[in-house]
Amino acid sequence: MRNLLIIFSIFLVAGCSTQQKVVQTQPQIQEIKKDERSLKRVVAISRFSNETQYAKGIFYDKANDPMGKQAVDILSAKLASTGKFILLERQDLDKIVAESKIAGTDSIQHIRADYIILGSVTQFGRKTVGDQNVFSRSKTQTVEATVSIRLVDVYSGQVIYSEEGKGEAETTAKSVMGIGEHADYDATLSDKAISAAISKLVENIINNCMDRPWKSYFLAYDDNGIIIAGGKSQGLKVGDIFIIEEKGKKVKNPQTGMTIKLPGKVAGKIKIDFVGGDNPENEFSMVSFIEGSIDKQNLKNYYVKEDKK
Repeated sequence: MRNLLIIFSIFLVAGCSTQQKVVQTQPQIQEIKKDERSLKRVVAISRFSNETQYAKGIFYDKANDPMGKQAVDILSAKLASTGKFILLERQDLDKIVAESKIAGTDSIQHIRADYIILGSVTQFGRKTVGDQNVFSRSKTQTVEATVSIRLVDVYSGQVIYSEEGKGEAETTAKSVMGIGEHADYDATLSDKAISAAISKLVENIINNCMDRPWKSYFLAYDDNGIIIAGGKSQGLKVGDIFIIEEKGKKVKNPQTGMTIKLPGKVAGKIKIDFVGGDNPENEFSMVSFIEGSIDKQNLKNYYVKEDKK
């Protein structure tokens, strides 16, 4: 009899529990490359759109969609934790798209970003499943989310990375003979499902940004010196050497109707002599040429480029 009571007690304790599980479904992850130098890229994050029908009632406000804001906050936190980016948040998606279409240096100075991330929550669902037996019952809440992300190169206007990630989060409450936890609505599952969907996409965003050379532009070239954008917060330091390239021509492809930017040619090399400014908003670097030269009257035709070789 005593043995039966012990076995029953173990069964009762094991059955009275709450379990949580988070599942990630994502594309093949590229191996993160570890470079000796890591110049920070400037990334503008747009507010994500909510393309699902979830929480879209009669008083729904697209400009203040909580799910979209939740997604971009999670992405911002994950990118910031890598220490590889200077993040800029753009509230209005339409303005970002309009800005990215403007040609020339004025557009770049206005946006001040190397890349823009556009995203949307394309699928979101919640379900509750119950299972009831003679002595026990359980209740499982599951939330599934799908997030789509596009990474746009501001300078070329091309989408350099586009992918979709899926995430799932669930919690299960079990009780035996009325003893145990009874699961109410778990609001945190939404956060966990969206976070799971975004998590592994972040690694591919990092790789696609860091694989491309860091770039900057000339701010001034006169008797007071030669000044380029960027400073300490982006990883620049005195003695660094960069390549100067003249922008390639733009031609229209008659087959596709698309404008193609041809590769530029090397105009010289510069060395960082001084870095100034106290935040990303006003940082600059003074440089000097160690090879070649440029046309002082047409600074917009050149850009500073990291040598990835």
